[in-house]
Amino acid sequence: MTATSRAVSRRIPAFYGPTTSAKLDQPSREGLVAAVIAMGALLVTWMWWADLTSTSFRTTGDTLTEIGRYTGLLGTYLIVIGVALMGRVAWLDRLIGMDRLAIWHRRNGEFSIGLLVAHAVFTIWGYGLTARTNLLHETKSVVFTYTDMLSATVGLGIMVVIGVISVRIIRRRISYQAWYFVHLYTYVALALSFAHQFATGIDFAKHPVNRAAWIVLYAGVGALLLGYRVGKPLRDGWRHQLRVSRVAQEAPDVVSVYLRGNDLEKLHAEPGQFFLWRFLTRDGWWQAHPYSLSSAPKGNFLRVTVKSLGDHSRDIPSLRQGTRVLAEGPYGAFTANRRRLKKVLMIGGGVGITPLRALFESLPGKGRDITLLYRASSENEVMFRDELDQIARSRKSRVVYLIGSRRQHPEYLTADHLLWLVPDIRTHDIFLCGPPAMLHAVHDALDALHVPRRQRHTEHFEL
Repeated sequence: MTATSRAVSRRIPAFYGPTTSAKLDQPSREGLVAAVIAMGALLVTWMWWADLTSTSFRTTGDTLTEIGRYTGLLGTYLIVIGVALMGRVAWLDRLIGMDRLAIWHRRNGEFSIGLLVAHAVFTIWGYGLTARTNLLHETKSVVFTYTDMLSATVGLGIMVVIGVISVRIIRRRISYQAWYFVHLYTYVALALSFAHQFATGIDFAKHPVNRAAWIVLYAGVGALLLGYRVGKPLRDGWRHQLRVSRVAQEAPDVVSVYLRGNDLEKLHAEPGQFFLWRFLTRDGWWQAHPYSLSSAPKGNFLRVTVKSLGDHSRDIPSLRQGTRVLAEGPYGAFTANRRRLKKVLMIGGGVGITPLRALFESLPGKGRDITLLYRASSENEVMFRDELDQIARSRKSRVVYLIGSRRQHPEYLTADHLLWLVPDIRTHDIFLCGPPAMLHAVHDALDALHVPRRQRHTEHFEL
């Protein structure tokens, strides 16, 4: 601990502890889902273990083949789980939140693709050693003569391409929609790889129960995808008949879209959540992008606020009144349900202010119980200033604008400055949303202040 952090920690008031709540906190919910996934991985391990014999590891070739068999089973299971994580399943989103599910999906994808590559390498290597042939000859033999192996190889190649494109340094260089469409090929890869598991895998060829369980796994995830990614959006579009009411300028390159529709209360949208919006224009109907609600839902009206960051968002200001809209959602657990303490501190920056503005308007409490810190590089970048000031006055809450570049005001998000602004910061739930650099700085400061991680609720915008 540095001298600065020790000095800061001595000034922290006593921690009053969380209010009584019967709800599971975020780590507990994530732990519950992780335990279910791990249980499935153990069952997969048992499937592999049950077929081992006294000769399974007799030679190096046998050992490598068994490693290949296990990595193939586990990798395939985790790929299917990864698809389910981003299947936009409502109850799973409520448990964890779509932003956290996106992080899980990315990390799971990296690991599972690595396992599948290991499966191919170890299996061919093991076969080659057993048959006393070189790797090139054995690769050609496996790919072109084994049943359904050519299609499985193509499927693996697709998954590797998807994994490479998902690497952060590459992901930032391509558009959201291009990245999204490339990911759709995951379904093609799974379909291409499915048949060879039953044709060549001893875990399924000789075990009808294992075969049935694998089919149920695939079919169950497929049913979730069809229900939540196709059925529900079409049903909601027909029921609610959303249309653009008007578009208003909020700041340079930032607009708010006001939408009207029927029976919108049946969407059960909450402040802090987002939808995947599909504006049915001639050029934009095929694209769906995630934007947060920037005000609490009111009657048959919704509002989202969009900053021009790409091709899709740059077209938003030109939307015409009456344009039809399909909204898939609501998604996200960045809501009042995460609150555990009486006092709340919200820290936002950039377009990340949009869900916080909705929460600032709607969270129960008044006076110093609710504080919003709004970080912006210049006055021109501040959104909703009149609205935020009006909310603060009517609720007797507090909004603090931290205006200026990082070079001018490097102290704004330091531990000392946050403690000066909010002396009892450890007694607050803290809602964070903004650019990655800002979130990193705030978490560093909160670590120095010894604010428990369970009191921090972050919207990552990882979709």
